[in-house]
Amino acid sequence: MEQWLVGVDLGGTTVKLAFVNMYGEIICKWEIPTDKSEQGKHITTHIAKAIDEKLRELDESKERLVGIGIGAPGPVNMATGDIYEAVNLGWKNFPLKDRLEMETGLPVIVDNDANIAAIGEMWKGAGEGAKNLILVTLGTGVGGGVIVNGQIVHGTNGAGGEIGHITSIPEGGAPCNCGKTGCLETIASATGIVRIATERLKQTDGQSRLRDIWQEAGAITAKDVFDVAKENDAFALQIVDEVTFHLGLALANLANGLNPEKIVIGGGVSKAGDLLAQTVARHFKRFAFPRVAEAADIVIATLGNDAGVIGGAWLVKTNIV
Repeated sequence: MEQWLVGVDLGGTTVKLAFVNMYGEIICKWEIPTDKSEQGKHITTHIAKAIDEKLRELDESKERLVGIGIGAPGPVNMATGDIYEAVNLGWKNFPLKDRLEMETGLPVIVDNDANIAAIGEMWKGAGEGAKNLILVTLGTGVGGGVIVNGQIVHGTNGAGGEIGHITSIPEGGAPCNCGKTGCLETIASATGIVRIATERLKQTDGQSRLRDIWQEAGAITAKDVFDVAKENDAFALQIVDEVTFHLGLALANLANGLNPEKIVIGGGVSKAGDLLAQTVARHFKRFAFPRVAEAADIVIATLGNDAGVIGGAWLVKTNIV
């Protein structure tokens, strides 16, 4: 009987689940809403029920499942599988591994959500097996995962790879949810891009398709910024240049310490594709040590929402099997 790995990607709004075979191919994937009521205490029960229901639906027995690899939003205690804190789930020192093992009767391995996305991209996505890789995810926030010699970097207390909190503006930057100001997350996230574009629209009065959208809809999105930039709109191109300047600089500084083979850009903003990759690469090359710049390919993630569940499956394959 072919054994299956269970990958779970736990997000603030949805929990993505998948049964994955030993070759990293998804057999079946689905999602359930994240129940954040009562400090998120029902989340593990819902995951366990979702797995049981899916097995019933497929007429499969639990014997097929090797274990569960789960990514959670927040720093992880790798020794215990506890989540130190997941602000958007209401968790503090939450025993995720113990709870989920108890609910499912399966062995569980826990890591950070951006880390498992990085592993997924390394195994089956844009990383193409690169053993030294940086993944940066640009979504509501900015997440990251750093892989050195095929191993994810966790650091001393679970906060390795916090690329979003590299300080981009040392003085007078925008406040970040982490308590600092001027973090990369305040600039290169979808939220940051919208903030900067809106500020610039208020400060200037030049013609731009973005201004039209802003006046008509009362708001703009990060997607609008890139879509309009692709039409060669000077104002939108300026915003893209400002954002990618900070992203390219942060990634170059990180790469100078790591010398990666691939830098993978994922998350919702990465749908901007070539325009994003090329402008980041241009700034990256300015700031990276020449030999580092030569080695590093800047590419757009290819797995989309599947990166996390595939990375979760890899954790099971390499730690439990």
